[in-house]
Formats: sequence, C-alpha cells, structure tokens
Amino acid sequence: MGSTALFKFRENKIKYLKAVDGISFTIDRGETLGLAGESGCGKTTTAKILLGLYKPTQGKILCNAMDITNITKKELKTFRQNAQMIFQDPYESLNPRFKIKETLMEPLLIHKIGKTNKNRLEIISRILNDVGLSPARNYINRFPHELSGGQRQRIAIARALIINPVFLVADEPVSMLDVSIRAGILNLLKKLIVKNNLAGLYISHDISFIRYLCDRIAIMYLGRIVEIGRAEEVISKRYHPYTQVLFEAIPSPDPNHKINIGKIKGGVSDPIDLPEGCRFHNRCVRCMNICKKEMPQSIEVENNYWVECHLYNKN
Repeated sequence: MGSTALFKFRENKIKYLKAVDGISFTIDRGETLGLAGESGCGKTTTAKILLGLYKPTQGKILCNAMDITNITKKELKTFRQNAQMIFQDPYESLNPRFKIKETLMEPLLIHKIGKTNKNRLEIISRILNDVGLSPARNYINRFPHELSGGQRQRIAIARALIINPVFLVADEPVSMLDVSIRAGILNLLKKLIVKNNLAGLYISHDISFIRYLCDRIAIMYLGRIVEIGRAEEVISKRYHPYTQVLFEAIPSPDPNHKINIGKIKGGVSDPIDLPEGCRFHNRCVRCMNICKKEMPQSIEVENNYWVECHLYNKN
C-alpha cells in the first residue's frame, strides 16, 4: 500500500512525496495493532487510507475480503459502517450544535439501524451505558461543551461503535485528555475491542500506552514499516536500529537512567528527496555500504516477527 503527494517547484520539476510507501500488514478480529513512530512518519496518513479517506496510488486494502480501493457507492456505504475512527480531539470531532442524542442518532439514521426513534433511543441508551455514561438520561440532552474532555471522548467512542463496526481506528485518542483520566479511556477501549471482537488500529507516540493496549506493534519510519511483531517481543528485542533509538528516547522514572545519545546521528531526511537505499542509513551508527545503495527487504527474523534491515539479511 502506498500514498503519494505531488509537488511542483519553480524550475517545473515534479517531485513526489511518498507519505506511505509499500507497507503491508493484517489485523485480525479481536486484536489491536499499535502504530508508532516520530511525527511525520505516515501514521495518520496510513489510518486515513485504511478508512478510505485518502485513495492510495498503489496497492490494495481488504476489509472482510472487500477491496475498498475500487468499490461502488453502495459498497462504500457498507464499508463506512464497518470501519470507524476515534479522533484525537473529542471537542473538534463533535458537532457543537448537536445534542448528544442527535450526535448518536445521526449514524443510526444514515445506516437505517432501528425501526423507530424509540428503538434508536434504546440503542443510544445501551451504548452510553457501555462507555460508562450512565444513566443515559443525564447525558443525551447535553451539548458537547457541557461535558468534560473524558466524557466527550466517551461520546466519540460511543458514536464510532453504535453502528457495530468490525474495524476501529484510534488516532492518539487520549493525547488531548488530562493524565488522570487517560487510563480510564484506555481501559474502556481495551474492553470494548475485545467485547465487540473488533480489529483495532491504535496510533500513538506513547509506547507505554501502546504496550498496555496492543497485541502487536508496528514501528514506522518515513513511510515504511521497519519492524512489526508481538508487542512484548518488539519492546524487549528491538531488532531495528531505529526501534532501539525510539525506545531509548522514552522518559524513565529512574533518575539514574541515562539516554545513550550516541546511538543516532544527523536529522530526518527530506521526505521529498529521500536518500538511496535504507531511509535510516544517514542516521544509523551501524550503517554498512549496502545500506546506502539498496532498500532492505522485510525479513522474518522470528515466527511472525518482521524487520526491514540489512543487518539480518543472511543471503
């Protein structure tokens, strides 16, 4: 899967920014994949492509065997019901002129769920109870500005789940919330993903959140997935040099812990003018000659654990 943006400069030379380039992964029902990496690596672009908000220039995206890159309007509506997203800012993602009842009623009406409004109100009450907002009558007639940040994000979760999707994307869903209420939202997401047997994609800069919530972790760098495997294995083994650097930068509560800044050099490459070979080679202290010339292939270093690095190419 790939996504490309077009840029035209004064000298009329056309260059392409490959925001997401040749990535491939699967997410099973009942599991959550965590997508981590520094800002600008392509995490949110990946999510929007998976939801059909951006169209990829190459590749396929399959959801329940349906290729969403080439579907009819009727199929697209079905896919919209199957795939939902929880956005970063719950206040910006909710219509300030809609009461909570109207916010949750709208997707039910669009997808023709529930035979009558009374039946739909029962569905709304159930989902509000599921996300920890009970009794529902205390919330349905409020506007978003009358709720706390945590309550607004619970409403956003309820809106995403009320139409019974199979795929849920959460893009930094707790970064705008107070630290004191983040754990509650993460616990809720973890419980609902398992309860509803969803395939989940969780995007975050915070590895501790990803470790708590996710079954697997994918590490992204400049549009490529450089390492992907079971969460605890990726955290403990860190095969790729970039993964090692990324995890080393995590703040530690231990006052005696020292960050080894010698493990990285230089800065992030220009995404419009990428270097040849491995995209990380100009920052990698373990760089070899082949790293500067050839793009590494994804190698299965252990069972269902893949790393994109020449260090593990045995050929």
